[in-house]
Amino acid sequence: MPELVRPTTGVHDSFLAAMKEFLDEGRGGPDDESQIGRDLRDPGIEALADPDAFAAYVARVNAEPLPDSPRPAGFVPSTTFWLVDGKEYLGRIQLRHRLTEFLREAGGHIGYDVRRSARRRGHASLMLREMLPYARGLGIDPALVTCDEDNVGSRKVIEACGGVLEDVRHGKRRYWVPTG
Repeated sequence: MPELVRPTTGVHDSFLAAMKEFLDEGRGGPDDESQIGRDLRDPGIEALADPDAFAAYVARVNAEPLPDSPRPAGFVPSTTFWLVDGKEYLGRIQLRHRLTEFLREAGGHIGYDVRRSARRRGHASLMLREMLPYARGLGIDPALVTCDEDNVGSRKVIEACGGVLEDVRHGKRRYWVPTG
């Protein structure tokens, strides 16, 4: 049964397979500013194949909620959960603890990705529903969740979780989702 867990080395092989699926669908290019895109470029799927490098990556992701953790300029503390079923990595969801001007325009508080082979099974809805109370616990209500204007699946997930469309900016639909 799928469950949200903090990132773990226990799904190493499946995580690599998922990253390959994202790469095969064109993710990770220089214009891909998503967390998946950044991870595919740096450290990169080849580097993450090394168990020690993967363990260091998992430790870094798990440290991101801490206010003093190193992060790139403009990035805010964030909490990431992975959706797993046993040792099978299905996807990830990330909660950004506050909004920057960029996140207010395009990224929002919450971003999620489901690997291609696990899509259309309700995993994104499960992740978003389970992340909303966590956001509320951090004082976020409502949460801003965005998706590409042409991403019908993500739009349906956000709307099913109570998202109210505020507007569309630069090709991004911007929804406010109640967390309580």
